[in-house]
Amino acid sequence: MTAQEILAELQPLGRASYKRIITTNHGVKEPCFGVPVSELKKIQKRIKKDYQLALDLFATGNYDAMYLAGLIADDARMTKMDLQRWAEQAEGGSLPGATVAWVAAESPHGWELGLQWIDSPKNTVAVAGWGTLSSVVALKADQDLDLPALQRLIQRVQKTIHQMPDAVRRPMIHFLIAVGTYVQPLTDLAIKTGEALGPVTADLGNNDCQMPFAPDYIRKAQARGTIGKKTKTVKC
Repeated sequence: MTAQEILAELQPLGRASYKRIITTNHGVKEPCFGVPVSELKKIQKRIKKDYQLALDLFATGNYDAMYLAGLIADDARMTKMDLQRWAEQAEGGSLPGATVAWVAAESPHGWELGLQWIDSPKNTVAVAGWGTLSSVVALKADQDLDLPALQRLIQRVQKTIHQMPDAVRRPMIHFLIAVGTYVQPLTDLAIKTGEALGPVTADLGNNDCQMPFAPDYIRKAQARGTIGKKTKTVKC
């Protein structure tokens, strides 16, 4: 199938009420049909992976098609150039912190690009960077992670988060939660850092999104006995 054929399939699946919510309250940019993720997953199940189709869908600029692109991307084939282009074009909604981050993390370039992107002056790219690093620690075995580098990133969160733009604070907190939850040797450090930070506030827009308190989330994982348990994929 072509990207244009997929767009034609997506358009009648859009729901005006859902589109209104995501464009008004969650920063999704036009063009957007308002297709629920559950419908996109049905298409994903049919297509599975398609490297070129994913690139073509993302290039349409249509939000629904761009989200679907992340679901069907052949992560192993994504180049640094592909991922950089996606990070720069992902402007709203779940695209920076989820779609781009998921594909980057499951590619061979996630750690390297994540570290680059968190230094970007462009908020959406920085969001993609922190999201990518969060996903990397959820996927990779601890022995394959750079633990000293993760410690330095935790220190960076503690030192800089209150000076960061609102949009970037939330993925930084999620990074702290991810490290504490998925990297057992750093769980205690992540909890202590979260407690030292205290509640972190941010204007997340006209929606029900809230800033989580990292120690609470990590302790819930401890109570479930899931600290250090990795995931096979971060895509959802």
